[in-house]
Amino acid sequence: MSRIQVSCTVNGDSVDFLCDADGSLLNALRDELGLTGIKEGCGTGDCGACSILMDDELNCACLIFAPEATGTTITTVEGLADGDHLTPLQECFLEGAALQCGICTPGFLVAATALLQHNPNPTETEIRYALAGNLCRCTGYDKIVRAVREAAAQMREASA
Repeated sequence: MSRIQVSCTVNGDSVDFLCDADGSLLNALRDELGLTGIKEGCGTGDCGACSILMDDELNCACLIFAPEATGTTITTVEGLADGDHLTPLQECFLEGAALQCGICTPGFLVAATALLQHNPNPTETEIRYALAGNLCRCTGYDKIVRAVREAAAQMREASA
């Protein structure tokens, strides 16, 4: 089977990679670009571990064929921080112990980032709804929700 060249922007950098026509974007990001922050939890779009932003929209990379990324702008968990400076959301996850094993954490961070970009003052219900596509088997979700609420408050305060 011939390989297809894909050109897109990933985490602010222009990239080119080769992939199979039926290969998932998840596998291309991990195997071709070395972005191992996104995880494969289910392969069916049910767990959110492979969440990415594609053209600023939240998507499960396991459900996207890699060639569909041509011409798009993708942000993975690796692209959230500014170098060594974590985002307020990442800091709140650390400070609030909103992570344990780490498999789901990248997906939660990307999904929460998408939420806060569109809604800087979400209610608890809105946070839970926005994160409903992400599954965690360790934390029980409360610490994650509190971390997102705290990050939203810090971000609003910083922009005031």
